[in-house]
Amino acid sequence: MSLRIVVCVKYVPDATGDRHFADDLTVDRDDVDGLLSELDEYAVEQALQIADEADDAEITVLTVGPEDAKDALRKALSMGADKAVHVEDDDLHGSDVMGTSLVLAKAIEKTGYDLVICGMASTDGVMGVLPAILAERLGVPQVTLLSEVSVENGTVKGRRDGDAASEQLEASLPAVVSVTDQSGEARYPSFKGIMAAKKKPVEALELDDLDIDADEVGLAGAWTKVDSATERPARTAGTIVKDEGEGGKQLAEFLAGQKFI
Repeated sequence: MSLRIVVCVKYVPDATGDRHFADDLTVDRDDVDGLLSELDEYAVEQALQIADEADDAEITVLTVGPEDAKDALRKALSMGADKAVHVEDDDLHGSDVMGTSLVLAKAIEKTGYDLVICGMASTDGVMGVLPAILAERLGVPQVTLLSEVSVENGTVKGRRDGDAASEQLEASLPAVVSVTDQSGEARYPSFKGIMAAKKKPVEALELDDLDIDADEVGLAGAWTKVDSATERPARTAGTIVKDEGEGGKQLAEFLAGQKFI
């Protein structure tokens, strides 16, 4: 039987762009370019490596997002994934991690899976909790924050590196794993891969297809909300210390005044 791998990816605002909030205090995506979250590229890469080692495997990339999120899916498909699923619905606007995890779980169950792979966090929200919540919703084991991962004989194994030690972990499939940015450099799509991605299937789903009510997601169903936001102040000129014999003292006083020391 084919190993069914689902990779959850996210379309995020470019971190180098001028990001700000919209009037409803959600991220304004209209005025900044978006792309496949860099941390999710590592998840795609690990899925491809696992598929290369398997006798038979199929990789589906899954995202929840607006129409432009198809760009993230195409990037993953051009890297080598086989097909994609895009959940798009106006009522998803403003969903937090709880709503997003619900939609992902329903879409994964509808698609069918043996292994779900996620990045360690998204580069916009940077919460890092979605893989654990997703595993709970699916009722399967989670093996998170792996810097090395493999699948053999119905078991997923991996290494989690901590500050003081490394752990060897494993779980029976089906399971959810997340991988860190230390798991291996993500490959660049080849020209052949980019052309092939245009012909790969992208399934479109809405909330009705997943039997999810609109009040369970979006701003109305969010468990968290942003009460207020203030733009970061413009960067000011730094303090120049001229060393005329007292430079070290002035530097120490400045650092102490900023509570750095």
